[in-house]
Amino acid sequence: MPFDFADHFRRRSDGDQPDIVAIDGTDRFMLDEAPFLHGDALRQPGEVAVVDDRYGVLTLGLLALHGSSDIRVVQDSLVGERALTANAGTFGRRGFHHPATLEDAFRDVRLVLLRLPKSNDRLDEVARAIARWAAPDVVVVCGGRVKHMTLSQNDVLRRYFGEVTASRGRAKSRLLIAQDPLHAAAARADVTAPWPRTVHNDELGITIAAHGGVFAGTSLDLGTRVLLDVVDDAVPSARQAVDLGCGNGTIATVLARRRPSIRVVATDVSTVAVASTRVTADRNGVGDRVVTARTDAGDELDSGSAKLVLCNPPFHDGTSVSTDAAAAMFRNAARILQQDGELWCVWNGHLRYRADLERTVGPTRQVVRTSRFTVTASRVTS
Repeated sequence: MPFDFADHFRRRSDGDQPDIVAIDGTDRFMLDEAPFLHGDALRQPGEVAVVDDRYGVLTLGLLALHGSSDIRVVQDSLVGERALTANAGTFGRRGFHHPATLEDAFRDVRLVLLRLPKSNDRLDEVARAIARWAAPDVVVVCGGRVKHMTLSQNDVLRRYFGEVTASRGRAKSRLLIAQDPLHAAAARADVTAPWPRTVHNDELGITIAAHGGVFAGTSLDLGTRVLLDVVDDAVPSARQAVDLGCGNGTIATVLARRRPSIRVVATDVSTVAVASTRVTADRNGVGDRVVTARTDAGDELDSGSAKLVLCNPPFHDGTSVSTDAAAAMFRNAARILQQDGELWCVWNGHLRYRADLERTVGPTRQVVRTSRFTVTASRVTS
């Protein structure tokens, strides 16, 4: 074995954070079982795909341990994509690429390794795509931590595969093995049902689009509603705005519709969020003034490029509670904003972000507070 994953494989993070051991029992389980489930595909270039490989463990493990090549990698998170690239460089590994579409990712593929997502909608969209475009003998190896797995995941897979079996548990992990994609005419009609889904929201008067797994789906998030109730008062003179963590695109789209002279950059770390926002903006006639960009908390946006930043920060990282994303958004908002520009942020009241906003961005005032949410405005003064 060229390197010991347990001792040496790390998530590459910024210089202010320690390295985090990334491999876990689920990754090990999937890599160990892959040769027994479809060993022939492992050895054929371009016949293996990996989905939502968090830090590159699965991809680099397939390269190093099983001799796979030309692996197709689908990673929703830009953080995961960057970690794979960084770790590949560290270990001198190549032999993978990121296809532009799910069709490119799964066309004629014969083996898929998939980390089970938190969202069943994400699993549905990916499973539909595999069943539609993969080879007839494809085997899908879905791995997850037992405590986060539900029977509903089996049900999603059974919509598109004739055989779905569960492994025994190992190291607090379990695998779901899906085979026999449903290519019959009746099944194919369901497999090709369109994503993203769209729903017209009467309250806002817009159509909301959502790919599988995007935050809030096609619904109006409660925190977003509170922010939108007061957003008309947010820096009325602003001509350039940024929506940090755009999700399904509701905030960016509503702002652009209400202010015909404003240009909004909507950004998110998630591929499906950026894609959802693009469709939402286009469906509501503001696609020419809503620009989408995939960044990690706005880290690639130009300094001093906006007078207004809007943010509804997440406080979960997968299944764990985390405020790291919010802290990064606050830091980047302070850099993105012009002199006397403002960050308007909505957050769950129990998180008590005001002190962080004062320290990171600038003087902060409370705009509105409900029983669950607080909206603040933080001004950059220097």
